[in-house]
Amino acid sequence: MQLTYLSSAAVLIKDQDSSILCDPWFIDGEYYGSWCNYPPCTIKLDELNNVDGIFITHIHPDHFSVKTLEKMNKQIPIFIHKFQYNFLKKSIENLGFNIIEVEHNKRVNIKKNLHIRILASDNCDPRLCFKYFGCGIAEKVFGSTTLDTLCVIDNGDEVIVNTNDCPFPIAEDSALKIKNCYKKINFLLLGYSSATAYPQCFKLSNEELEKSKKEIVQKFLLQGESYINLFKPNYYMPFAGRYVLGGKKSILEKDRAKIDLEDALKYFQNSSVIQQKLHKGIILNQNASFNITTGESDTKYVPIDREEKTRYIENELSKRKYDYEDDNIPMLNNFLELIPKCYERFESKRKQLSFSSNTKVLIQLPENNILLINANGKGFTIIPLNELNKINEFLMIKTDYRLLLRLLSGPKFAHWNNAEIGSHLEFIRNPNIYERGLFYCPKNNLPS
Repeated sequence: MQLTYLSSAAVLIKDQDSSILCDPWFIDGEYYGSWCNYPPCTIKLDELNNVDGIFITHIHPDHFSVKTLEKMNKQIPIFIHKFQYNFLKKSIENLGFNIIEVEHNKRVNIKKNLHIRILASDNCDPRLCFKYFGCGIAEKVFGSTTLDTLCVIDNGDEVIVNTNDCPFPIAEDSALKIKNCYKKINFLLLGYSSATAYPQCFKLSNEELEKSKKEIVQKFLLQGESYINLFKPNYYMPFAGRYVLGGKKSILEKDRAKIDLEDALKYFQNSSVIQQKLHKGIILNQNASFNITTGESDTKYVPIDREEKTRYIENELSKRKYDYEDDNIPMLNNFLELIPKCYERFESKRKQLSFSSNTKVLIQLPENNILLINANGKGFTIIPLNELNKINEFLMIKTDYRLLLRLLSGPKFAHWNNAEIGSHLEFIRNPNIYERGLFYCPKNNLPS
């Protein structure tokens, strides 16, 4: 088999005349415009329109990229996990594609000798992935989560495991199932970096910021080591972390908890817990291929010019507009008519989770007003901004009012989870403590 790296989490896997494309995201501007590819993407979509299948791991826009899929051949079947909820299935069908839902841990044929096995990650907990607005119900209920998946692609002889965005503590059970199904893993794709609003979107001291960045980077590298040690692959490749922020939020790039791809590989190659003679790490440039049979790349890797990357962000990407920036600037009255229904949904989710807290959820509104939501069933109120100093325990959320109006208008307009991952939200916590329920309840605080 042959693997070609394309961009972010997108790879093309071929076996003779069979092929599958994983998580195609080639067009900048996902997450309402803030996420961009780096290096700049040069992929020609028409050259991928004859693949035999597309695998989508989950619904996040850097994996399920509507802007990319809209321009692709709708005759290509798309393989997804058979989730308990059908958000992803419906979203793909709305684009005109045919869906092949794969049962958890079932091996299915793509074409000829090429097969895929898809497993959902389990025990979803945002304290592990650092995506603060939860993606589903807080605990595992149905045996698999409604979001992340990992997969195995094989031709009967050679085996590729794609762990993608699944943090090891979440996906360990599923990873063990894979290990028990295959005698040998030839190639392992693993994430190495966080994709979250923390810490760059949180009000922190410089000391707290730097400490948080180092801790998160180290946590993800340790998870990569765990995957390598579990699967014991012939080859492993860190990937799925090469995004940068564009638009006005590009100034947050320096504060993200991130590590460059070359540095991640160097970490793994110098790791004392990885048996280097048994497991070889590689990285690939865009459009470069690795032959799993021979163990050779078709081109030598050329490191990224980091100064050029900085210039590209400052001179090009920082000028990009977000999806909502052409909307009219809303007034306070535009929000007042939405808030009661939103609070009903917030309260419904709070009760479903059996969550209660004295911490107030505060959302900044136009005309120097604050929406104050009690997280203990005591309703909501609108207060003037100058009364903020009277509140001791709170989680405050600020964002562009145009995006906020979309968020409160319903998920077909904007989703809290995507706004958070896209770094569009600013958070102030007093005290600076993570309360899980506060982020799960607003996530569903939307009228239907």
